[in-house]
Amino acid sequence: MVKKLFNFFKPPDNWRIYTNILIAVIVGLGAYLIHVSKATSYLSDDPKTCVNCHIMAPQYATYVHSSHREWANCNDCHVPHNNVINKYYFKAKDGLRHAAMFTLRLEPQVIFIHEAGREVVQDNCIRCHSNLITDSEVLARTEVLHDSRTDRPCWDCHREIPHGRVNSLSSVPNPMLFLQSENSINYKSNK
Repeated sequence: MVKKLFNFFKPPDNWRIYTNILIAVIVGLGAYLIHVSKATSYLSDDPKTCVNCHIMAPQYATYVHSSHREWANCNDCHVPHNNVINKYYFKAKDGLRHAAMFTLRLEPQVIFIHEAGREVVQDNCIRCHSNLITDSEVLARTEVLHDSRTDRPCWDCHREIPHGRVNSLSSVPNPMLFLQSENSINYKSNK
């Protein structure tokens, strides 16, 4: 059965060189595209991956100046943690959507999180901060504020965590300049 299938797709002898060249070109272009797009960087949890696209510079710049940078990376908040398959499925789905938007120049000036991302971030807020949500002393001090805490996302009250007020590319002064200076510091320290 496998041999029949192989023979069905096997090109005629006089076409083999052309099909081999075509396959080599397709593989070469695929490898080049993976290299240029830094696709393998998205497998990591490094926050600098987010600034592969310049539009994320304000989010990265505000994250770097937040208290979350000491304890969490971008994926800790923005990717599901219920299992490895779901984590990489979500990263791939979201990444392909972002890549398509950036390639087609459809990125918005103001970035809004989509519904699937909102659910993931809310679940991760609860996952990391469940001790605060259930701590009776904390609840006693904030009872009035948290009386409907299950009905709203955490960022309704905690708006500036961890990104501050990022409304557009211009909301963080010179985010690309910040990234360039940070990279030169890292470059000098790696020598």
